[in-house]
Amino acid sequence: MSTTTDSGARQAWAQGGVIFAASMLVMVGIWQAFMGIAAIAKGEFFVMAPNYIYEFDIGGWGWIHLLLGIIMAIVGFFLFTGAGWARATGIVLAVLSAISNFFFLPYYPLWSIVVIATDTFVIWALASAGDVRKSDVY
Repeated sequence: MSTTTDSGARQAWAQGGVIFAASMLVMVGIWQAFMGIAAIAKGEFFVMAPNYIYEFDIGGWGWIHLLLGIIMAIVGFFLFTGAGWARATGIVLAVLSAISNFFFLPYYPLWSIVVIATDTFVIWALASAGDVRKSDVY
C-alpha cells in the first residue's frame, strides 16, 4: 500500500513541477519580450557598465530577447497541455535565455540575474519532473 501512496506522491510532485515550470516559462517569456521591446524602441534606456569585456548592439539583443520571449511563452502554454516535446524544448529555451541574459548583464544587471535565476528553476523543474504522461491530470 505504501508503494502506491509513494508513487502517487511522486506523480503529484512531478505534475506540480511541470505546472510550476510552465508558469515560470510563460512569465519569463513575457519578461523577455518586454525587455526586447524596450531595447528595440528605447535602446538608450540601457546603459552599459564601463570596461565590460562583452559589447553588443543593444538593438540586436532586443530582437533576440523579443523572439526568444515569444517562443518561450508559446512553449510554456504547450507545457500546460501536456505536450511531450514541450519539456525538452522548454529546457533548451531556458538555457538559451540564461545565456542571452548573461551577455545582457552589463546593460541591466539586476534584471538579468533575476531572469537567469528563474531560468535555472525552470530547467530544474522540467528536468526533475519525471514522466508525467503516466498521470491522470493531462
